[in-house]
Amino acid sequence: MLIPVWIVIFVGLVFLAMATWLYLIVKGRNPLPFPDHGSRIFSAPSADAKTAIVDLLAQHGLHERFQVNTPGVLRSIMWDGTIINCPEPAMAALIGSPSASIGLVSADPVASSAAAASFLISRGFEARVVTDAEPDLPVVFVVTNAFSGSVLNFRKHVIHMPRP
Repeated sequence: MLIPVWIVIFVGLVFLAMATWLYLIVKGRNPLPFPDHGSRIFSAPSADAKTAIVDLLAQHGLHERFQVNTPGVLRSIMWDGTIINCPEPAMAALIGSPSASIGLVSADPVASSAAAASFLISRGFEARVVTDAEPDLPVVFVVTNAFSGSVLNFRKHVIHMPRP
């Protein structure tokens, strides 16, 4: 039985692509935007501090994937979804100058943040929703005293965010 050369080449290329993708996943560098588990965000007090932290993380195997800089925030997004940012003082003050944030994925960030704030209030905590902290990105913050120095943020899936 003779197998056409183009089928052998096609199967070989598919196998090579799958093997490469599997290798990248095992190394923690999934090139695809799936799955999007949200993010853990840590704030640096200056652009130099952000650069130093990103460089230090790279020395320990956690490399920068890309940057998403907006007028209010400089961001380095790492391969595991961790974000190291440096917000402008006015933007940071608007959300209480948090040192960290838990980013959650939501189809409707405004509704999800309102529901989260209502939930926290029902548990006896203070909570407020901030929708205009970063007008260039569809990110909504929940500022609450249930955290010490941290906030929640809700955003759309990465494939629905503006391109960096």
